[in-house]
Amino acid sequence: MRLETKRLILRDWIKADIDDIVEGLNNIEVAKWLAFVPHPYTRRHAEEWINRCIDNASKGADRNSYDFAIELKSEQKVIGGVALDRISRIHGTAGGGIWLNPNYQGHGYGAEAFGEKIRFAFVDLKLRRLDNGFFEGNTSSLKMQEKFGYKVEGMRRKAFRCMADGEIKHEHITGLLVEEWKKGLGKYD
Repeated sequence: MRLETKRLILRDWIKADIDDIVEGLNNIEVAKWLAFVPHPYTRRHAEEWINRCIDNASKGADRNSYDFAIELKSEQKVIGGVALDRISRIHGTAGGGIWLNPNYQGHGYGAEAFGEKIRFAFVDLKLRRLDNGFFEGNTSSLKMQEKFGYKVEGMRRKAFRCMADGEIKHEHITGLLVEEWKKGLGKYD
């Protein structure tokens, strides 16, 4: 699977991405916002992750998740990852998240990739609702989600023990309906 924006390619992970994924995730300032990413993040972790993604991608149209590498076209380098997971075709819903190598934050790449994921979910997959969330204190994630129309819908208290720092974290739950996204379509592409 391959999606493209002005500056980015969102594509399936490949084994050649191992060094880039380790570079991006072996940073506590990234990993502390992700429930299932250990710190330190090693080559072995990246290999296991990519093997799972390759196996999932081989399912074709039967897959219930898309884990995309975010490749910066100008450098032909993977700078992060964005997921569309827990896809329910019956209910028309999905979840997912995003991470970005800290060396590439602050340039709008995260919003560009996240926006393309949303477009793919609502236009290509014809879903009707996306669920997301963020750990308490991750205001950057909240601000980006709000740009696309996500609404905070609640909080799951002490929902996760973060693998990176061992802390128990509250997760704020957000949601976006297709009709809300359509109202703002074009504002953030």
